[in-house]
Parts: sequence; C-alpha cells; structure tokens
Amino acid sequence: MRIKYDREGDILDILIRDKQIHHAEEYDQVIINYDEENKIVEIEILDASKMFGDILMEVLKVPERRVVEIART
Repeated sequence: MRIKYDREGDILDILIRDKQIHHAEEYDQVIINYDEENKIVEIEILDASKMFGDILMEVLKVPERRVVEIART
C-alpha cells in the first residue's frame, strides 16, 4: 500500500494494489477505483484537507513507518 498527498491538488491518494484500473465509483469527495475483478485498486480523496483538517497535516509531519496518535481535548 502507498499513500500520497498532493498539496497543490489537495488530493489524498491511497494505492491499495498495483493493478490496472477498470472502473471507478464516485461518492462526493471520494473516488474508489476498481480492477476488472471488482477489487479496490485505489482510493482518492478530493479536498482532503477540508475532509480531514488538522489531522491530515499532523500525519504528514510524522516520519515514515510510525504510529500516529492525535488527541483533541
């Protein structure tokens, strides 16, 4: 699995498996891409900073392969 965030486009891209995309379904700000076997290949979240707000920004600051816990009081 690979997770990328495009700051310019404000898109969070979660690549589940490296397969050819056959079709997609859109649910508001979320696009789910499927392969020919109807298995999820990729999840794209548009306007990610609006959806996740400060949580996304904190996660992006953490070094790779670390667990992130964000507590709000």
